[in-house]
Amino acid sequence: MTTTTTTARDHTPVVAGIVTAVVGSSSSFVVVLTGLAAVGASAAEAASGLLSLLVTQALGMLWLSVRHRRPITLAWSTPGAALLVSTGTVEGGWPAAIGAFVVTAGLILLTGLVPALGELISRIPVSLARAMLAGVLLPICLAPVTGIADSPYLVGPVVLAWLLMHPVSRRWAVPVSLLVALVVVVVEAGSSVAAGDLVPTVAWTTPAWTLPAVVSIAVPLFVVTMASQNVPGVAITASFGYEVPWRETMTVTGLGTLAGAPFGGHAINLAAITAALAAGPAAGADRSRRWIACASAAVTYLVLALGSAALAALVAAGPGDVIQAAAGLALLGTLGAALSGALADEDGREAAVVCFLVAASGITVLGVGAAFWALLAGLVLRPVLELTPRR
Repeated sequence: MTTTTTTARDHTPVVAGIVTAVVGSSSSFVVVLTGLAAVGASAAEAASGLLSLLVTQALGMLWLSVRHRRPITLAWSTPGAALLVSTGTVEGGWPAAIGAFVVTAGLILLTGLVPALGELISRIPVSLARAMLAGVLLPICLAPVTGIADSPYLVGPVVLAWLLMHPVSRRWAVPVSLLVALVVVVVEAGSSVAAGDLVPTVAWTTPAWTLPAVVSIAVPLFVVTMASQNVPGVAITASFGYEVPWRETMTVTGLGTLAGAPFGGHAINLAAITAALAAGPAAGADRSRRWIACASAAVTYLVLALGSAALAALVAAGPGDVIQAAAGLALLGTLGAALSGALADEDGREAAVVCFLVAASGITVLGVGAAFWALLAGLVLRPVLELTPRR
């Protein structure tokens, strides 16, 4: 009996790592593919982007977890992918988006190498960063509502699966709804997917740089990745008693983003939600062995990368309402957390609301998207509104 218990305990980190990778990828891969397509990627280029993200985050996790023997979990930037959905095509098209990803990688690297840049980002009020993210997410999260109204027979099963799974397991509600969405896609458009589209391949795109792309994509992508992924990732990991090597982690994720950018990867970073799965009690009672969960998750990500092209082909061939609704459901939790953080600070609430509204408006001014203008509006208005006396 003792041997059986020990064996089960020994396998716990491995199982936890597999669950971490499956939940982490299945809950948001649709958002990634939708975001890459929104800024101009073809189906093949979006598939290449998903593949590069899975590989670079897996290799980064292996390096950090094995080297430091700590459960350091990486992920792609889901808020960043949502930002791409709201930004749309910028001047210069897909090559300019790739150039913006390269700039984002450079900013992440500088954050690790130059402490002053990290301090500058930390001075951006959390409420404004969360408000900008919430505004970006709002139009996407409305998709399940409009989808049910427009295509009830296609979107209804996806929403129903998400709803019915919540009492059973909130963690698995989004993956199950995405599975149902894929089933709907296969039934509706599976025959239009060619066998050649199922083989994972990489597509190189030479970066181009335009000012609208850098301002609309690179700057907001860097801000939301830092504020919504890296900073919470450090806090969550620390809550379980593990210190994240900040400088090295920023260097690894910056280099990973740089390596994946020409192949379509927008950004990798510290995981926030899935970090708890690998660093918490679910990864075993022995805290010294929980790093194995990250190594297991990394290997699982590499295995999942083999199916990236098939997932991308199905998403590209499926009905738009179904895919958008699935993406909206996947981001509801993120939207709720962003709204809560945006409105928590009473003194800066008005500025946060303005920031939220500008981001949600989807405006484009001088070729620059709404996310940048939202953050700028919030930063300008916050000190002005704070000077207004309260009755």
